Amino acid sequence: MDKALEMGKSSATGSFHLLIGVAGSTVIMAIGTLVLAALLSPEGVGLYGMALIPASIINFFRDWGVNSALTQQIASLRAAGKQSEIHDVIVSGVVFEVISGAVLSLVCFAVAWPIALFLSPQDVGSLSVYISITSLSVFAGAILSAAGSIFVGFERMKFNSLTQILQAVVKTAFGPLLIVLGFGVLGAVYAATVSILAGAVVSILIVYFALFRSLHKCKVGKCDVKRTLKPMLKYGLPLTGSGIVIGVLPLFFTFMMAAYAGPWMMGNYYAGAYFSVLLTFVSLPIATALFPVFSKLNPEKEPGLVKTVFASSVKYTAVLLVPATMILITLATPLVNTLFPAQGIMQSLFVVNAAPKFPFAPLFLVLTSVVNLFVLIGNISLGTFQTGIGKTNQVMKQSVLSLAVGLPLAYILVGYFASLGGPSFAVIGGIIGSLVASTPGMVWGLVWIWKKYRVKADFRVSAKIFAASAIASVVTYLFISVLSLAYLITLAAGFVVFLLVYLVAAPLVGAVNQMDIDNFRAMFSSLGVVSKVLNVPLMFMRKLCRGNFKKKDLPNSN
Repeated sequence: MDKALEMGKSSATGSFHLLIGVAGSTVIMAIGTLVLAALLSPEGVGLYGMALIPASIINFFRDWGVNSALTQQIASLRAAGKQSEIHDVIVSGVVFEVISGAVLSLVCFAVAWPIALFLSPQDVGSLSVYISITSLSVFAGAILSAAGSIFVGFERMKFNSLTQILQAVVKTAFGPLLIVLGFGVLGAVYAATVSILAGAVVSILIVYFALFRSLHKCKVGKCDVKRTLKPMLKYGLPLTGSGIVIGVLPLFFTFMMAAYAGPWMMGNYYAGAYFSVLLTFVSLPIATALFPVFSKLNPEKEPGLVKTVFASSVKYTAVLLVPATMILITLATPLVNTLFPAQGIMQSLFVVNAAPKFPFAPLFLVLTSVVNLFVLIGNISLGTFQTGIGKTNQVMKQSVLSLAVGLPLAYILVGYFASLGGPSFAVIGGIIGSLVASTPGMVWGLVWIWKKYRVKADFRVSAKIFAASAIASVVTYLFISVLSLAYLITLAAGFVVFLLVYLVAAPLVGAVNQMDIDNFRAMFSSLGVVSKVLNVPLMFMRKLCRGNFKKKDLPNSN
């Protein structure tokens, strides 16, 4: 097995373990969200989401890129066999995260009232209390993030999955219970905060007992935190700008949307945007697992391997993420109305064209999902590749460009759209603005890696992947359009049709070839029973591939 395939196998195994955590935690949280949405009014859902915005924004100013440095340095030191140096890296990273998390948690608590007044003056009293409670999650999130970065650096993805699932279980168990006991939105806020605290405690204990204790026993001399942090900050500080753009800029758009749209419309926005999180089932595990893979590459010494790994990462991510995005767009209405029925779950099963509880949510879901189609040109692999090989200064420059475009758009588009059509248009303006703002930095980055390393996606293959997904989407849309059934039945039928059409279309149009199928089977071969389940559709697709594998079907790295 060559090096690229071996890396792919390691990445696939790591991705699968992360997928267990992401999928498992998201499914558990989905159950809790369904219950919350059933127990709370649309205004309550909106207030709950608005309460989480300040802490979420502040969290991105907490890291300074140290978490990425933790992962990168641990992975690099392990590859070089320098186990003794990992001790100081872990201690320094955790100390930094604890201090920055504590300080910014106090900042979030201090600004709770003025932020609540700006977002929703009529609910300022209750909203300020909610924001004050969530300020504690900034501190807990610092510990949780540091532990997660350590897990990824050691390629111990199972620990990440464990803490994610634990957090989801705590949130899902306590949220509905506290609401039923009469706490309302306050109960949901308490549950969200306590779940992060629980995840932080468990994750740092795992780090100590499973990974750190053996290093500590071998440590000779004192740990120089200041000296160790300097290269970590040099590596990580440029990533702060990237983190702000990737995380803060969309949240800032949401912040502006909330100020114009109000709790009811924001309830619709959160009900729709929540389902776009389902796409992290694919994107987050792959992007996270690719980081240590790219960290092991040397673009100057292994240019051919770098081209192959990058092009293949784009292709194989797109083969999964693009159809997932298209099916979510196609089935947005039955999906939202099935899981958030106005009159209970039985309505979605038996009532045809039942009145929706969140009438604007399907539209918002479609718009928020479009950004995932940028995977076709390499946006997910781009940031991970640049960060993995240490080019964080370039990442920062790209982020500054997007920030310079995005901040004015947040003010202009949200306000302008709101003046055209009221609260719903304010949300549409925010979503469009967020999408546009992410484009300049991404385009610059893709051009930069091509000029610097001759690395790019195979656009011919990307076009075929999109064509296969579009065919499945059109066929599914036409199919469900002629149905006059309840939402749940329409959703199930549409999912089956889309899946079958895509499995047929992908090999027939050349989106995948026999070598791709064989590579997938090899990469997933260590996953036990899961590999046997995946073999069924893979072998079906292999039989439909056009002819035998030819060299021209490889991802183009020229």
